[in-house]
Amino acid sequence: MRAVLFASSLLAVASPARADEAAWGKASDIGRDGLVIAALAVPAVQGDWEGAGQSAVAIAITRGTTDILKESISEERPDHSNDRSFPSGHTSMSFAAAASLEKRYGWQVGIPAHAVAAFVGVARVKADKHFWHDVIAGAAIGEAAGWLVVSKRNDRVRWLPWGDAHGAGAMVQLNF
Repeated sequence: MRAVLFASSLLAVASPARADEAAWGKASDIGRDGLVIAALAVPAVQGDWEGAGQSAVAIAITRGTTDILKESISEERPDHSNDRSFPSGHTSMSFAAAASLEKRYGWQVGIPAHAVAAFVGVARVKADKHFWHDVIAGAAIGEAAGWLVVSKRNDRVRWLPWGDAHGAGAMVQLNF
């Protein structure tokens, strides 16, 4: 329940007062920053230093991967401000934080966190900073880092999404 209230408050704060590009940009900043802080603070407040460390590593890997791709792939932003559009860093960081929270603490925290992360992606497009494919790529990078780096706090149920050139799926392990 606390997670739902937290996500609702983030969405309320992140909602732009006006529907112009600057307001959407500010809303995406607030959403991203709130999720990253939550991914580090929720474990820390609970004394779960392993979880905080894993979240920090997932976020750092996401940032590094995103920066390398931005430098390697020169794509002009929709607003023509620079050529660092692909992939969306705000979105990748948001999804890394959301995936870290979900993987460590479950869907009760993960669903609201992913709702905020999705809002950040939409806001980046509305702010005219990214194309949809930038946001989708950023979400995939962040989600992968969170799921691959962070472990469940409760090891009784584990699942790992996978994919290759021939298909995709998820593996589930149950311990009784």
